[in-house]
Amino acid sequence: MINVVLVNPEIPPNTGNVGRLCVAVGATLHLVKPLGFHIDDRSLKRAGLDYWKKLDLIVWDNFESYVRHTDQHKVVLTSSKRGDLYTRINFRADDHIVFGPETRGLDTEAYRRFPDRIARIPIRLDQVRSLNLSTSVGIIVFEALRQTGALDQLS
Repeated sequence: MINVVLVNPEIPPNTGNVGRLCVAVGATLHLVKPLGFHIDDRSLKRAGLDYWKKLDLIVWDNFESYVRHTDQHKVVLTSSKRGDLYTRINFRADDHIVFGPETRGLDTEAYRRFPDRIARIPIRLDQVRSLNLSTSVGIIVFEALRQTGALDQLS
């Protein structure tokens, strides 16, 4: 099972959309505090619709707590500016794919701690800073599912 990790997400509808995607593909969603909203935020649940109650959700108090409880070999960081093309990352079924906050991405300390597996979606950085968080999650999660053969298990 793929794990999607949102570190300090700021925009409720993005997190709701990611939660809905996780339910649709059988992934676990990890939210790392601080969050830019309350977990019961109406816009969060509106974006996730009635699927939110079906979501396999784990909430962490902070990034350090998440890291202490996660096998570091399973961590794949994401970036719009560094790392290898996401299609060149060798995804495994139990990976944790980590996304940073919408307005700033992951901090440099995260990249220092996990330098080996960084997935990058190529975009025209001279035109935009990044893609929408839920779009990025969808792109990378479906590549991970394709590589692991999990797409065949979806209807």
